[in-house]
Amino acid sequence: MDPVFRDRRDAGRQLARALLQYSSANPLILGLPRGGVPVADEVAQALGAPLDVVIVRKLGSPANREFGFGAVGEGGALVTAEASRREVGVSDAELCRIIGRERAEIDRRIAFYREGRPMIDVTGRTVIVVDDGLATGATASAAIAVLRRLGAGRIVLAVPTGATDAVELLRGRADEVICLQVPEWFRAVGAQYEDFGQTTDREVIEILRERRRAASPSDTPRGEAGQPVNAGQPLNRAEAAGVDREIAIEIRPGVGLPGRITVPPGAIGIVVFAHGSGSSRLSPRNIAVARTLQHAGLGTLLFDLLTDDEAQDRANVFDIELLAGRLALATKWLRAHPFSGDLPIGYFGASTGAGAALAAAADDPEIAAVVSRGGRPDLAGPALPRVTTPTLLIIGGLDLEVIALNRTARSHMSCPTSLEIVPGATHLFEEPGALAAAAGLARNWFTSHMARPRASSGVGGRHM
Repeated sequence: MDPVFRDRRDAGRQLARALLQYSSANPLILGLPRGGVPVADEVAQALGAPLDVVIVRKLGSPANREFGFGAVGEGGALVTAEASRREVGVSDAELCRIIGRERAEIDRRIAFYREGRPMIDVTGRTVIVVDDGLATGATASAAIAVLRRLGAGRIVLAVPTGATDAVELLRGRADEVICLQVPEWFRAVGAQYEDFGQTTDREVIEILRERRRAASPSDTPRGEAGQPVNAGQPLNRAEAAGVDREIAIEIRPGVGLPGRITVPPGAIGIVVFAHGSGSSRLSPRNIAVARTLQHAGLGTLLFDLLTDDEAQDRANVFDIELLAGRLALATKWLRAHPFSGDLPIGYFGASTGAGAALAAAADDPEIAAVVSRGGRPDLAGPALPRVTTPTLLIIGGLDLEVIALNRTARSHMSCPTSLEIVPGATHLFEEPGALAAAAGLARNWFTSHMARPRASSGVGGRHM
């Protein structure tokens, strides 16, 4: 069969004509990088709609990366075709390695393509997902799963061409599928194009920049870098589509603790960070973890637990009762602001901050989840048996003393707990890939415990 489309731009223009019915629905166009973005750009221009990307990655066979047996997407979405996975002989251990590698690439692409901006809010909106074609449908399936999780109102999948099986699969997952050409004998997406040259990262970035320049102000994510903010000023509901600003949490009249609140559009929860001894809200490790959580649809609050004067006294750094009290104040601050609504709140503690997080959670059973990274949960002492919040303890495999302290602390806890050891990591997780591994474990723990209602507290369980 002769090619149907000259190139991706031609395919996009043809696809746009089939989508004109949506021009009055205030749609959002999301391209699947990289090849889907030029197609999506033509659709966005024709419909006068904003353009963004939704980041997903194919899970490919180790022997042939082009043979996909599933996909992962931002927000923690995972789609696998078990029959295809068995066909290529991917073990559970290999699957974990592949997923970890592709999730790291997702994090890189989010930062690269969006240049620090959050995704345009999809809540309740008609979203048109565009790719250059469907082979297995796994990548588009992951994108749809991401958008369902973010609360999209109606999801339309639009592609120039696709295999019959893939199109039928996606009809059961999207609200509508528009595919211009479904060949009886489908060999590959590229076979339907005269020019199917690779789309580069630079092309994707330039397309997104151009569409942002042409976008209306209502489609510009709020809280972008360089936007003026007033620390301590109450946030309002209009900002709930995306918040990124400096704040101050008052601990007594005229004295506040500085921090930064970031809430991506459609957030499923907010994680409050409790840094360790000698650290602050500017900790590069906690900032890196926070970015991973934000990419998964979680809000973050990083703030200083002590004033500058208080931090001069080393005794305060180890005063778990004082630090836990500051976490409680931050939690109260969050719950008092309209933007947080009924979002669940979790704690992420490092070093001594982990002890403070558990002590604060012991007094607040509404905390949805706690994660400790290289933490000292033992410092929570008598509060440990009272913790009902599901807790994840992450320790470096070479941090032997802290491993022992965590195991002892865990023996005093009756809540659901998990202890994860990152091989080859020391206390600060400075080894290549160690911090990313810890951040991935934290992301999965928070999303799993914030995406569904908490089980009734009181009876705990354990797993490894």
